[in-house]
Amino acid sequence: MLAPMLRAAPARPSCPAAGVADPAGSLVRLLCSGLLLLCLMMLAAPAPAQQNRAAAAPEQGLVDSMRGHTDLDKQATPPLIFPTENKDVRRTRNYTMQPPTIPHSIDGYQVDKDFNRCMFCHARTAAEAAKSIPVSITHYMDRDGHVLADVSPRRYFCTQCHVPQADAKPLVSNDFVDVEKLLKRTPGVLGSK
Repeated sequence: MLAPMLRAAPARPSCPAAGVADPAGSLVRLLCSGLLLLCLMMLAAPAPAQQNRAAAAPEQGLVDSMRGHTDLDKQATPPLIFPTENKDVRRTRNYTMQPPTIPHSIDGYQVDKDFNRCMFCHARTAAEAAKSIPVSITHYMDRDGHVLADVSPRRYFCTQCHVPQADAKPLVSNDFVDVEKLLKRTPGVLGSK
């Protein structure tokens, strides 16, 4: 009884020339072409979310913060450059190991592989005559802590850590609290005295 059921059904040729049609094959072809057509239509039509975003963009007034409201084919007026402070006063540092800020203008200073204008006054050998603060001994050490005769190459370019100051309005708000105020604060109140 099982033998006739297990026997494979004879293959039906699907050849239009022989006059034998394969209804299952033509149904599969029809479904595939319909699915392909549906996919193409979905790709061609914009998504509703894109249509909503395109309609909302002019109303929202999207602005590139670097250019402001200046059109791309126009030249924006550059903002004023604030003058560098030139007070020659030492500023208080806000945290341990903070590099000191530069208290004077460094416009036109040459700091490249051939010459470092900062070292003209701040080298340990020139600081007393220039009445300036000498460079820290750490600047004369390599990464392994060996003391060198000259400034370490990794500390040679001063402005990678030290920066001049300008009396300008901050670009972003700052709620930084230095460690001294943090230690004196009332528990649970950030920055309180």
